[in-house]
Amino acid sequence: MLPPHLPVLYHQIILALRPKSPGRYIDATVGAGGHARGILEKSSPDGCLLGFDLDPQALEIATQRLSDYSGRFTLVHASYTTLLDQLQAAGWESTQGIVIDLGVSSMQLDKPEKGFSFLKDGPLDMRFNPDQGTTAAKLVNTLEEAELGALIYRYGEERQSRRIARAICQNRPFTRTQELAEVIAKAAGRQAEKIHPATRTFQALRIAVNGELEGLEAFLPQAIRVLSSGGRLAVISFHSLEDRIVKQFFRKESTDCLCPPAQPVCTCGHKASIVEINRRPILADEIEVKENPRARSARLRVVEKI
Repeated sequence: MLPPHLPVLYHQIILALRPKSPGRYIDATVGAGGHARGILEKSSPDGCLLGFDLDPQALEIATQRLSDYSGRFTLVHASYTTLLDQLQAAGWESTQGIVIDLGVSSMQLDKPEKGFSFLKDGPLDMRFNPDQGTTAAKLVNTLEEAELGALIYRYGEERQSRRIARAICQNRPFTRTQELAEVIAKAAGRQAEKIHPATRTFQALRIAVNGELEGLEAFLPQAIRVLSSGGRLAVISFHSLEDRIVKQFFRKESTDCLCPPAQPVCTCGHKASIVEINRRPILADEIEVKENPRARSARLRVVEKI
């Protein structure tokens, strides 16, 4: 019997997507199946769900959690960047709703063997898909100091990126998460912020290892394309880089003309394909943050297909 699982912004997602029978819905990062279960419940008796995840263990847990809805869902070991291919394989022409919950899950953080957390010692891996891709260990052990510093600054927005990169290069090779976190903490020095000094560097490495920002940029146009008229896309992000990409894409695709304001006649021919349901991100309330501290940084943006 699996323990209860309520994902971040669960109620807000259900309200945003408005699942109903016989709709077709997509959970692009199905994880432990929390959002997916709510969608299947609300779209009973004939609603269907297609879910993706790169983590095989997550898919096993989600399959168990959704077992009450057998025959109404399909889970695929795939990236959300392959959305169009997965819909074609499933025989779907469109969908009435899509949710994507970006970033690393608490389930993954709690498993030291994944290498995401600096609080629990584990191999320096950080891959969502354990079967392919470059590990965090390879990045920190092979990149030139300038490249590593730029990566930490770009993806982690870490002000001490150069000092941290220098310390890493002077102390490598690294194979374990905690040995890397200790070197980072010493290099970063005392900080006024409450977060661990290694937080932003580990975030940067994870984003780089999994190509998260590039994947998000590839996913968003596909998601809008496959939505039916009136269908909704809900995106949960956890840091400013993700949220900025989502915000800028939504603003662009909800605008008719992209020509410079001073230009008297439109020549771009761009037409809005979506409307923003909320121009400001939806945040978790105090009760949810208290129950799940991870929700503190969650940002939800929702759009509807015209």
